[in-house]
Amino acid sequence: MNHITSDPLDRRRFPVDEWALIEDEYHQGDEGRTETVFAVGNGYLGLRGNPDEGRGGHSFGTFINGFHETWPIRHAEEAFGFARVGQTIVNVPDAKVIRLYVDDEPFVLFEADILRHCRRLDFRDGVLVREIEWRTPSGKQVLVTSRRLVSFEERHLAVIQYEVTVLDADASLLISSQILNRQDMGDEYHAGMRAAADAFDPRRAESFDDRVLQPELRRNGGSRAILGYRTTNSGMTLAVGADHVLETENGWDESSQIDDDIAKHVYRVRAKAGQKVTLTKTVAYHTSRGVPPRELADRCDRTLDRIADQPIENVFAEQRAWLDDYWARSDVEVAGQPEVQQAIRWNLFQLAQATARTDGQGIAAKGVTGSGYGGHYFWDTEIYVLPFLTYTSPNVARNALRFRLGMLDAARDRAVELNQRGALFPWRTINGLESSAYYAAGTAQYHIDADISHALSQYVQASGDQDFLERGAVDILVETARLWADLGFWRSNGDQRFHIDGVTGPDEYTTVVDDNLYTNVMARANLRAAVRTVTWLAEESPAAYDRLVARLRLEDHEVDGWSLAAEAMHIPYDEHRGIHPQDAQFLDKELWDLDATPENKRPLLLHYHPLVIYRFQVLKQADVVLALYLQGDEFTAEQKLRDFEYYDALTTGDSTLSGVVQSIVAAEVGHHQLSQQYFLSSLFVDLADLHNNTSDGVHVASTGGIWSALVNGYGGMRDWLGRFSFDPRLPGEWTELTFRVQIRGSRVRVDLAQHEIVFTIETGGEVELWVREQGFTVTPEAPVRIALDDQGPRITTKVPTTNDLRGLMRADGSVITASIPTISVDRYETDDEAGA
Repeated sequence: MNHITSDPLDRRRFPVDEWALIEDEYHQGDEGRTETVFAVGNGYLGLRGNPDEGRGGHSFGTFINGFHETWPIRHAEEAFGFARVGQTIVNVPDAKVIRLYVDDEPFVLFEADILRHCRRLDFRDGVLVREIEWRTPSGKQVLVTSRRLVSFEERHLAVIQYEVTVLDADASLLISSQILNRQDMGDEYHAGMRAAADAFDPRRAESFDDRVLQPELRRNGGSRAILGYRTTNSGMTLAVGADHVLETENGWDESSQIDDDIAKHVYRVRAKAGQKVTLTKTVAYHTSRGVPPRELADRCDRTLDRIADQPIENVFAEQRAWLDDYWARSDVEVAGQPEVQQAIRWNLFQLAQATARTDGQGIAAKGVTGSGYGGHYFWDTEIYVLPFLTYTSPNVARNALRFRLGMLDAARDRAVELNQRGALFPWRTINGLESSAYYAAGTAQYHIDADISHALSQYVQASGDQDFLERGAVDILVETARLWADLGFWRSNGDQRFHIDGVTGPDEYTTVVDDNLYTNVMARANLRAAVRTVTWLAEESPAAYDRLVARLRLEDHEVDGWSLAAEAMHIPYDEHRGIHPQDAQFLDKELWDLDATPENKRPLLLHYHPLVIYRFQVLKQADVVLALYLQGDEFTAEQKLRDFEYYDALTTGDSTLSGVVQSIVAAEVGHHQLSQQYFLSSLFVDLADLHNNTSDGVHVASTGGIWSALVNGYGGMRDWLGRFSFDPRLPGEWTELTFRVQIRGSRVRVDLAQHEIVFTIETGGEVELWVREQGFTVTPEAPVRIALDDQGPRITTKVPTTNDLRGLMRADGSVITASIPTISVDRYETDDEAGA
């Protein structure tokens, strides 16, 4: 992949502010990216960063987590067990629109004579502020300022405040506030989305030819309007309401109109020079899987009434208070690196916007910032986002895991459909049913079961929330263990190993293989977690254990079988090369020459048939390397170094899931410069649109991975079965790194410098921690300060390329040397040699 080694943003246009993303110049043609990076949301409701005036955007969007339409998947070649029903997030009616006319001249951003433009997304206030000075065709100067937020406190609420001042003359103003159902109106949004859908890109959402939202309610009274709908196929329901307050010293009148797909409230103001006209628009969205729209409309009324009974500034103050608490738990500080700090906080703010008020829903791959990947939930949530939530917002992590628990019955049904016992969770879904039409890179990713199990185990270890297990979450561990025990098998050739065949690992450029290393390693951890938890319940909570046995008809021999399978799990290893093969056949394939692949043929999935890609040793994303990170205590330091170097040369980085993992493991094995390159490429993946698809929405998994790269990569934090340890690897040019983690009810601040690490209890009681091999207890009374030994020289030798790897093979593919070349570098012999 192409690495960046410095800040890639145009700082004339996007100046540095450690607590905000600022745009000082408007650039037509870049709307797709900026609509995403300036979006506001709360995990339930998201508003793309479109112009308030509702014209000239790339893709106007308002999204509600989990609100989706279904459609039949039509396979050209049918087979039993294929996914039958697709699910796609719906672009709901857009209540952002406030159109402005000055002396009957419309304000259209991309056509206007703009004298000054500034847009600011504030990470502490949680507000998008825009300020524009416009010269009208008649020469009048008009200042237009707006504030937009989606509330973290009020899950269903958005607020838009729109202020107009004619600076140098009197003028006639018309302000038209609208709720607009763009999806079914055939306007420029609809046409634009169809044009985008015509270009092949499997990462985009499906488009619809038929009407999606069936109108069922329209209500208009005073300054308030409400529209209600039901989706055509899924039967989900929605109501959206908007209320208005106009403040001005000028004379004005108002009118309103409403139809199935549009509600307008229009103000005509006789504006005097220099006098402000302020419109405050409060918006409420409520959705359901079937509650009639009229009941949802009543809920909208209650939300809007509650806000109307207080000064609107209270909403902005509550937003700031919520974020003050969020940053106290979640901030990561890097001293002396303002560009990096700004980007880190943007990524962490996106995590809040994607997760904070999911409240029983999943966490979509794009959050609520766009329609990419159809609004689906993937295994990304458990591996990339849940660690951040577990250690900073454990209640949100618990809710996300409860959402998976709610899918368990559907997962059981899916396992039966695939002729297996236990439960098989869907690779991509919204409603719990598998929605991937391409089984080879979808359903075959059985590792989703182990990923969910991993996230659950990590949450319980970090939070101490054993009650969650007792109240039913243990069922996930049991049913996924049953799946692995049934899916795998004991070969009859006497090797006494447990094998898992016919699966796809995280790398989607290699599908339906035998003994995928990542799958086997994670399945082993899954089986062990099930054995450990069931045994613990039997000993420590007999009543809960008895309920579990009765509920799932669990038998003792099953648990014994899981233990045997786990300890006999086949973990592929190539003695000649000294590496772990990605799967049983991977090393037999030809090497793809990435160095000779032109940039205009990247990403590979957009330019090569899958069968072409599947024949080669080439990776879309980290696979073995991800296993090295998640199950690092199962590998030696030498194995990690050799594995990393081999697979790094084969990894395209075509997936944004890869860079953060490669950064973490590169830091661990000593490739510090490479780690920084991967980190920066991931840090700016959306801000700089490095994958050319930011317009589809934020890469939420990558934002979670940024936190992991900082905490697990540079902070060196690991949590092997409840032992919380640190092996810091601070980049040489960084002087200090500060982050917080919550462990069993206590919040620990970690201050890391080049030669020292300090632990301070900010809230809660004492915590047992480890630094390398030294264990100690941190108490609330005083910080613990640990001196760090010199970690020795940084490895500067380059990682092998695909051409270097070719030098290890004869023309017939046989191995010339026993392993890839050994990196020669002077090292200090320290107690930390294994992690150097």
